[in-house]
Amino acid sequence: MLQQFTKFISDNNLIRKIDPVVLAVSGGIDSVVMTELFDLGEFRYSVAHCNFKLRGSDSDHDEDFVRSLASKKGVKFHVRQFDIKNFARQEKISVQMAARSLRQQWLSQLADEFGYSCYATAHHRDDQIETFFINLLRGTGISGLHGILPKQGKLIHPMLFAGRQEIEIFAKAKKLDYRTDSSNLKTDYKRNKIRHQLLPVLKSIQDNYDKIMSDNIERFRQAEEIYNQQINAIKNKLVMKTGELTIIPIKDVLSLEPMETYLFEILQPYNFHFSDIEAIIHSFTTQPGKMFFSPTHKLIRDRDNIVIYKSEPDLEKDWVFKVHRDNSDLQFPPGIRLSQFDKTPEFQFTNDSNIAFLDAEIIPVNLEIRHWRKGDYFYPLGMNQRKLVSDFFTDSKLSIAQKEKVWLLCSGKDIIWIAGYRIDNRFKITEHTSKILMVELTNKGSL
Repeated sequence: MLQQFTKFISDNNLIRKIDPVVLAVSGGIDSVVMTELFDLGEFRYSVAHCNFKLRGSDSDHDEDFVRSLASKKGVKFHVRQFDIKNFARQEKISVQMAARSLRQQWLSQLADEFGYSCYATAHHRDDQIETFFINLLRGTGISGLHGILPKQGKLIHPMLFAGRQEIEIFAKAKKLDYRTDSSNLKTDYKRNKIRHQLLPVLKSIQDNYDKIMSDNIERFRQAEEIYNQQINAIKNKLVMKTGELTIIPIKDVLSLEPMETYLFEILQPYNFHFSDIEAIIHSFTTQPGKMFFSPTHKLIRDRDNIVIYKSEPDLEKDWVFKVHRDNSDLQFPPGIRLSQFDKTPEFQFTNDSNIAFLDAEIIPVNLEIRHWRKGDYFYPLGMNQRKLVSDFFTDSKLSIAQKEKVWLLCSGKDIIWIAGYRIDNRFKITEHTSKILMVELTNKGSL
């Protein structure tokens, strides 16, 4: 098994013998065997253990076991305890996802802090097959069919060459001690159901199903490379970046065939799922303004385009910042700098849309900065009739995404300046103005 281990590492260019690696060791048979192989292969390694406190005293016994294992091997030991249930509740994700996320984040930090070239987990061939079926049932598209990759950035999986049975045989032959997690025997998790209910059926149909599935996954991985070349070519033609916006012309999407698959692959980096695609395509035949949300991004079916940008916290819509006219520099999301000076004959306006010149003598002392709300109106510069802010946005051809990013300088219900666009006519400088309030938008915050 050691020969297969070193060959797999070499064939996939995972590490060199001189590279220091930190191993994620739970104390279970897989990670204990991985530790033994690193030791026998004379690789440079340390051991890291995550205590998620999920199994009471058993979790602490796991930690003690792994600490003892590292001591016997004479290698550095890292340990971190996590309040995993609280984190999962806050992030609204499963405990399993939370554990995976926190473990990978911590291992990455260890690699940076202690100079490890990479970090390793003990996922093996059976895990690879289980992941394949999980992704297949989840509907992740072709990218999910490659299962677990041997190397992803600094994360390596040096045990993918071996199946669970081979690992058990090796552990027995070497008389290795390890811990058993009883939760792995339960069938209340999708992975465990696949492990204990689906895979035995496949084995009863085809004894060497694991070798066949492993070969298939490798072919899927190669096919994905060809597939991605075409997807990336289409992305380069269709997808445009404008500041924080991603813009995709709807007419170009409608010309794609098969449209659903292309659009799914284009939107996947923004964490939209195949289940969203049908509704997004349907929105092409409805009025503009339909919004779709992924865990990280917002997608808007605008007039002629799909517009995507990173989601802001919902609370931002209700943010209101108090501003005192005499404050010189205010650092918050919009970023505002105020200054006053006497109006002189030498004064000249600037064409910079991020600067507003206002009559200081009629500007109230206490002001606010906020986003626009339905029903907001103002008197645009040069007009004596009021106009809805929403109509002004439409006339200015602002996208829905841009509208949500615009800041307003206000006094009560009076809008003094649509920051970056237009001041209110009532607060303009006139021949009677003696003091000027200059308001500068230092961080526009709009898209």
